[in-house]
Amino acid sequence: MLSLLDWQRRWRLRRAPPGPLRDYLQQPFAHPRTDYRELEYLAIDLETTGLDSRRDLILSVGYVVLRGVRIDLSTARHQVVRIDRSIPEASAVIHQITDDQSAEGCELVDAIAELLPALAGRIMIAHHASIEQSFISNACKHFWGQGLPMRIVDTQALALRTFERRQIPFKVSDLRLHALGNRYNLPRYGAHNALSDALAAAELFLAQAAYRDDGRGLPLADFLC
Repeated sequence: MLSLLDWQRRWRLRRAPPGPLRDYLQQPFAHPRTDYRELEYLAIDLETTGLDSRRDLILSVGYVVLRGVRIDLSTARHQVVRIDRSIPEASAVIHQITDDQSAEGCELVDAIAELLPALAGRIMIAHHASIEQSFISNACKHFWGQGLPMRIVDTQALALRTFERRQIPFKVSDLRLHALGNRYNLPRYGAHNALSDALAAAELFLAQAAYRDDGRGLPLADFLC
């Protein structure tokens, strides 16, 4: 029996024009009962001018593929995106992306067109994944008329489940990507770079999975949003 997400994929596939989104929608989603170690993932991070995908803009895209429990660094990709306005000062301070760097970046349609084949057939990993999901889906609606259904692992949501299940006291700041990385003794990268944050999310997912896996594996469903 098809899941609701697969029905959405097929429905949108029938309506999508030829192009990168249609090619993405032709790839079936991984079954939730599949052992998570047998699947491929794409860890993604976006740097944006704000958190409202209806108003704010994508400044950069970073991603890397995970094959089972291994990160394939040869697939790492980082793109700065050209935008049609000056970057707000507050964003420039956080992301260290200047107007000059943005002017030399690629068009958003090209960045998304390159991202979709990398994501096709894989599960997206992101930290606070609703941000990445909404910005990417809105971009697909703008360029190809359809949103983007996807299977998602949210490393922040996984951490919250663990804290609540084990009744571990925590602050909101404890759920930040790099705070959780410190909890698992993971390497520390500079924050607010799309590629380094994507890599940090990939490593965090593998640490979270290893912490829960007793060696017999777990179904993908245990990690999905």
